Amino acid sequence: MANLVIDIGNTHTKVAVFNEYKLVSVDHYEALTPQDLLTYLNNKNDITYSILSSVSSSSLADLEEILSEQTIYIRFSTNLATSINNQYKSPQTLGLDRLAGMVGAQTLYPGKNCLVIDAGTCITYDVVNHEGIYNGGSISLGIHMRLKALHVFTDKLPLIDFDDSFMFMEGSDTRASILSGVIQGAVLEMQGFITNHISHDTSLQVILCGGDAAFFDTRLKNTIFADTLRTEPNLVLIGLNDIIRQQND
Repeated sequence: MANLVIDIGNTHTKVAVFNEYKLVSVDHYEALTPQDLLTYLNNKNDITYSILSSVSSSSLADLEEILSEQTIYIRFSTNLATSINNQYKSPQTLGLDRLAGMVGAQTLYPGKNCLVIDAGTCITYDVVNHEGIYNGGSISLGIHMRLKALHVFTDKLPLIDFDDSFMFMEGSDTRASILSGVIQGAVLEMQGFITNHISHDTSLQVILCGGDAAFFDTRLKNTIFADTLRTEPNLVLIGLNDIIRQQND
C-alpha cells in the first residue's frame, strides 16, 4: 500500500510517494495540472490513499476530483483532527503547510519540544511542544520577497536576483549592498529567533525546512546551533503522510 502526498506551495509543487513511513520518490512541478496528475497516477499502480495540502488560493476542484476517483482521498484542512492540539486563535487562517510541518516534527522527534522553521516564500517560525500543543508562531519575509520589496517600494533600487554564493559582509556597490543587507538580515533574524527560543528551552529541537533550507543550513551549521539544528527539506511531506496514518488509526 502506497500513499500519494501533494504539497502545493507558492512557487512550486512537490508530489511524493510513501510506502508506509518510507519516502520512495519526490517529483517537482512548477504548476501541477490535472493532466500531470493523471499521467502520474497512470504510472503508479499501487496508490491507495492520497492527501493534498495547498497554500494557493487557486481552485483545487479538478485535482481533488481525480484523487477522489482514483484513490481514497483525505481532504486536508485545519478542521481535520491531527496529533496537533491547535490553539491558534484563527485556525482557519493557519497555513496548511505550517500545520503539516508541525506534524512532521512530531513524527521525527516524538516527545520533544520543536521549533519548525520553514524558509520559503515567507519564513515561518512555529513551536509545538512535547504534548503536541501549538499556541502560535511568527511569519516573516523570505529572501526573494525581501529583494522584491526593496525594488517595489523604492524609486531607484533595482530588482536583484538572489545569489546564494554571496558571502561579503559589506557591499561595494548597490547590488552587493542589497544582497548583503537582505542575506545578513535574514540569517541574523533566524539566529535571533533560535537563540530566543533556546534561552527558554535548552533541549529544544530546531528543524529547518522549505525551499531555501539548504542556503540557511550552510550558514547556521557553522554557528553554536550545529548540535541543535536539523534540516529536513521534506518535513511537510512527512507530516502529510503521517496525517494519512492518523486518519486510519
